[in-house]
Amino acid sequence: MATLPMSNSQHASSGEQEHIQHTVPLFQPYTLRGLTLRNRIAVAPMCQYSATDGFASDWHLVHLGSFAVGGAAVVMTEATAVEARGRISPQDLGIYRDEHIEMLSRISAFIKSQNAIPAIQLAHAGRKASTFRPWSGSGEVAREDGGWETVAPSTLRFAQHYPLPVELSSDEITKVIRSFQQGARRALQAGFRILEIHAAHGYLIHEFLSPYSNHRTDEYGGSLQNRMRFLLEVTDAIRQIMPADLPLLVRISASDWIEGGLTIEESIEISHALREHGVDLIDVSSGGNVEKAKIPVAPGYQVPFAERIRREANIPTGAVGLITESKQANQILEQQQADMIFLARELLRDPHWPLRAARELSQDIAWPKQYERAKLS
Repeated sequence: MATLPMSNSQHASSGEQEHIQHTVPLFQPYTLRGLTLRNRIAVAPMCQYSATDGFASDWHLVHLGSFAVGGAAVVMTEATAVEARGRISPQDLGIYRDEHIEMLSRISAFIKSQNAIPAIQLAHAGRKASTFRPWSGSGEVAREDGGWETVAPSTLRFAQHYPLPVELSSDEITKVIRSFQQGARRALQAGFRILEIHAAHGYLIHEFLSPYSNHRTDEYGGSLQNRMRFLLEVTDAIRQIMPADLPLLVRISASDWIEGGLTIEESIEISHALREHGVDLIDVSSGGNVEKAKIPVAPGYQVPFAERIRREANIPTGAVGLITESKQANQILEQQQADMIFLARELLRDPHWPLRAARELSQDIAWPKQYERAKLS
């Protein structure tokens, strides 16, 4: 009869046992495949609209590096386009050229030097591409101003002032899948240890998933099985080239928040299929595919989606969306509504939020040596 391995507390001294027993969920380590995260806090992708021809700059190094210094376990880039035409704006980050690797390598190396895990979100904006960055205008960027032709599953605008996309042919879909795979290969060369596929917020993959934006009649449209085909083929192409010990995540919009759009029930089915195709965690967001959807925004408003997918699709989830307080984040994990917490705007306000949260939750965690003089003050 096999003997069960001893628990951490059985191996530990009495002082260590007390520490283990009093480590709250938010600061407990978490393992995804061959990686062990130092806590359950991840930096959600946040567009900076500060790249030139897709190239990262010192802005991205300092922006992302500050989160690693601040104690997050996973530091993820903004949506990083796998094709030039897949950028949201002309100033978006890209990974569609080998030359992009050099600066991204510098960023990932710094993140690792701070004991955080570098992650990257691979994306294609689809019909929401070729638009102005927020502080420069809104809607379509004209060709003469640096804009380009956009693509989508169907010839439908996101909104009246957005570009009219060209419908992708089956051969072109295959080329986009290859672009995702090539982007993933470059990301691995650049040192990223977690890859995330962006299938949310009304961008290309979400456009295929939702009946609201996908009116195709071929093998990529109609039934849910057909609408999720593109995502599953992208997933397979990326998983095929990833080392077995590295995790693959997918961000989805669990609901379009409109009748005739993607539903949470469909998202549960999609998540179950993704688990079968080698995905390790679903990063659960919502919305973004319908211009005037009525979304009941409130603290933690998307957490119930993460909870249902976790329970009904039997796959780990990350919760995101107006999570701002340490007790709130910890409670989500304590109640097993999600396995990780993804923070966005709150980290823009305070890149050292994890250090502050640890103090608020009476957790003694490691600080950067350079900052230790402030730890006890």
